[in-house]
Amino acid sequence: MQGDEDILTVALGDSAAGLRLDRALAEAVPNLSRERLKSLIRGGRVADASGAVLWDPAAKAAAPATLTLRLPAPAPAHNVAQDLGLIIAYEDEHLLVIDKPAGMVVHPAAGNADGTLVNALLHHCAGQLSGIGGVARPGIVHRIDKDTSGLIVAAKHDKAHEGLARQFAAHSIERRYLALATGRPMPANGTVDAALGRSATNRKKMAVVPEGRGKHAITHYRTIEVLTGATLIECRLETGRTHQVRVHMAHIGHPLVGDPVYGRSRKPLSDVLKARGFMRQALHAAHLGFIHPVTGNKIALDSELPQDMRELIDELRV
Repeated sequence: MQGDEDILTVALGDSAAGLRLDRALAEAVPNLSRERLKSLIRGGRVADASGAVLWDPAAKAAAPATLTLRLPAPAPAHNVAQDLGLIIAYEDEHLLVIDKPAGMVVHPAAGNADGTLVNALLHHCAGQLSGIGGVARPGIVHRIDKDTSGLIVAAKHDKAHEGLARQFAAHSIERRYLALATGRPMPANGTVDAALGRSATNRKKMAVVPEGRGKHAITHYRTIEVLTGATLIECRLETGRTHQVRVHMAHIGHPLVGDPVYGRSRKPLSDVLKARGFMRQALHAAHLGFIHPVTGNKIALDSELPQDMRELIDELRV
């Protein structure tokens, strides 16, 4: 901390050489959005090891290199604190892990001004949340989709936030998802290694793109149980990209059951979903493992499948 600023030191590895500066920083500091990083660069808040200010977000990054970011102190959060009855899987004075229900948005945005995980955290933590994410996302280190259930970690102070962010950037966080894939993936166990980027036809969607045009992404999947019209699988993420499991499984011809964006279930499975009112992707963040950024202890947490997925599986059993 320097005055009313936080000083963040960022190491750019060899892989960042030649990337746009804002993109290189976005990959190294995933808890800061690319737009916010552009704003910091244009505001003269990014400097190299010699102290020279880097002003152009589009300039090619020199790497390896160590840069410093001067983050202005976060403005008071304008989001409303709400008691939404969080399910806490782990908590100490540095961080907490929430077992998020399907249907809860992680942070406020257009159309979701309240009722989000951030609103709930503001109430539960009563002012003890890291400010690195900015006023819209205090404490949030990563995210899972609104209609995906399961484990998500939040930081109570900036040291914890930075330590967790480094692990996410290094892909050392252990993340395993349970999902229902349509059909029967063959082989039963496999790896999808395909870069992801914004769809050229719909900017709200992600898509598999040529390696040089997107972010490297690897998903390992294995079959747990074959069902009627679907398969219960476990997906282990080597990387953590937006919609990664959903896009990768759709890419190999087995989109997630109920996914309204990347897949469509065929009859009779679609009839079962309609009858049950199952209107979300069948995806659950079941395991989260990381090194505690302050104590150095290994944290490994598991979350049981939510009731809607358990009941759907029971109905689809052969």
